[in-house]
Amino acid sequence: MAVAARLRSAGARLIRPAALAGGGERRWLGTAAAEAVAESGAARWEPMGAREYYDYRRAIYGDITHKAILVDAAGTLLAPTEPMAQVYRTIGEKYGVKYSEDEILMRYRRAYAQPWGRSRLRYVDDGRPFWQHIVSSSTGCSDLQYFEELYHYYTTAKAWQLCDPDAKYVFEALRKAGVKTAVVSNFDTRLRPLLQALNCDHWFDAVAVSAEVAAEKPNPTIFLKACEFLGVKPEEAVHIGDDRRNDLWGARDAGCDAWLWGSDVYSFKEVQTTNLNFLDANTASYKQIICYRLRK
Repeated sequence: MAVAARLRSAGARLIRPAALAGGGERRWLGTAAAEAVAESGAARWEPMGAREYYDYRRAIYGDITHKAILVDAAGTLLAPTEPMAQVYRTIGEKYGVKYSEDEILMRYRRAYAQPWGRSRLRYVDDGRPFWQHIVSSSTGCSDLQYFEELYHYYTTAKAWQLCDPDAKYVFEALRKAGVKTAVVSNFDTRLRPLLQALNCDHWFDAVAVSAEVAAEKPNPTIFLKACEFLGVKPEEAVHIGDDRRNDLWGARDAGCDAWLWGSDVYSFKEVQTTNLNFLDANTASYKQIICYRLRK
């Protein structure tokens, strides 16, 4: 099955009839800005499927080919080697942490979901104040030495792994073919040294970190900054990420194309290899996603 047809099929599964009390006009939802309007009650919405979205983009931009790939870091390019709650508890035992992993996870989610009162940004510079709040809220332990050990651990290659081992060959091939690449991430200033520790920093032409550009996804500013760094127009870039609000809607608000990992694409092997002559047609996974509709 062709890649476009497969994506349209995946998108079609996302469309569900909306039960609209009292009738009313249906509109398409595909951006964070649209969701904000929907939540205000000003209009009734239903999700935009992949087919409708690409028809919409084609109507605005025509058949523009992608010249750049933007990739989210945590959850798309990188993944923790061990569950967060397990790490917090294992390191915390010698500091008196008594909560179970389930309790730590529950408290972490609750703390992370709350507005961060000290700043409109969670990650400012190295993010220490924010992460101290998260660690103490999650574990009940405010020991500074405990926090520093955890904080340093998540700066090392031991704490992270690539989501797909094929990523190295994909990004190197893309750059060699003239496709620009960038990481776009809500992260503190540890991201750059972390990419260096994982020996993947040289795969990318640019890194747009929220702590450095003073904007966090879904704010379109961070995507526009990434495009500026790469010297491409937003409509010439496609962003891949695992968060619907931050990655999909945020990128679309900026004018970029966007795919949601786990919805538009369910696995790296699900998308077939495209006809780029610099790729091995027998190689699956990550490179199939990244190379869809990319051209020199």
